[in-house]
Amino acid sequence: MEAGRVDFYIGLSLAVSSSLFIGTSFILKKKGLLRLASKGSTRAGQGGYAYLKEWLWWAGLISMGAGEAANFAAYAFAPATLVTPLGALSVLVSAVLSSYFLNERLNLHGKMGCLLCVLGSTVMVVHAPQEEEVASLSAMAEKLKDPGFIVFAACIVGSSLVLIFIVAPRFGQKNVLVYIMICSAIGSLSVSCVKGLGIGIKELVAGTAVLKEPLFWSLLVCLALCVSIQISYLNKALDIFNTSIVTPIYYVFFTTSVIACSAILFKEWLRMNAGAVVGTISGFLTIVLGIFLLHAFKDTTFSWDSMPLYLRKGPRTLPWDPRPYAALHGQDSPVVREVKPPSGGGVKGGLVSRQLKAP
Repeated sequence: MEAGRVDFYIGLSLAVSSSLFIGTSFILKKKGLLRLASKGSTRAGQGGYAYLKEWLWWAGLISMGAGEAANFAAYAFAPATLVTPLGALSVLVSAVLSSYFLNERLNLHGKMGCLLCVLGSTVMVVHAPQEEEVASLSAMAEKLKDPGFIVFAACIVGSSLVLIFIVAPRFGQKNVLVYIMICSAIGSLSVSCVKGLGIGIKELVAGTAVLKEPLFWSLLVCLALCVSIQISYLNKALDIFNTSIVTPIYYVFFTTSVIACSAILFKEWLRMNAGAVVGTISGFLTIVLGIFLLHAFKDTTFSWDSMPLYLRKGPRTLPWDPRPYAALHGQDSPVVREVKPPSGGGVKGGLVSRQLKAP
């Protein structure tokens, strides 16, 4: 039990550090590309490769590699149900750093989204499921032979083939869900492969001859195939549809698929009580809401100044502040009207000012 707790915290630390590295990598790459643009170099979008000589771009690439490596290692120590949702923190890190270093404005919706991501991640960490012990490739092989997982994998492969060869040619250019569903379904299998490979690498470091195991190489080939399909269809979705639409929808579908696959393969939800289940689902939904606010309204100009007066902070806007009495027009307030005297009248001075009660 103590060893499992240590592995859990190692996996949690790796998952958080992965998000920090990946979120920072986007900022470093962007800064490098902006420096090249300011020097007049041919931009990457125009077919230029001058970024290969920019050290900031390389720093971003190294940071991305470190983040992916940490994320890969996290699956070997912590449940996939915990590691995958924490990937949302990379979006949060990128959004916060871009507001400081790239002068990209983070509006009120974005700040609320960041806060919700942090709260949801905290709730998920507190209520994270403790999966069954899988310490070797032989134990992983037994899990893969489970009838429930075989049925799940067959459904995933069959539905993916239908989407790829029948649905995508007809509706892929019109509906953003088609490509995203392909990526998400295949992604659930790729995470399972990553989990198995991570366990195998742990055994390899410990001195076990896992390279002679056919399962290790089978998982590696399956992972390469799944990742290739994911990258292909995710690029198609990003090329056709807006990033602010693709990113949150892909996160929701991908994470849901991974959680379902992990629950079926590792039976990690069976030992959780009702409170832990509700907490995990609530944390995930909170992260989803945060990601939605962060992306859906990022181009909307919305700040404290555009809010109603009674919601803004100010010395005279609080409900308990004393305010001078002002009678409303049309009740008891006198109305001053200027009345022009009739021509030839006996009043001098032109205009006569009278105070009349408003009816």
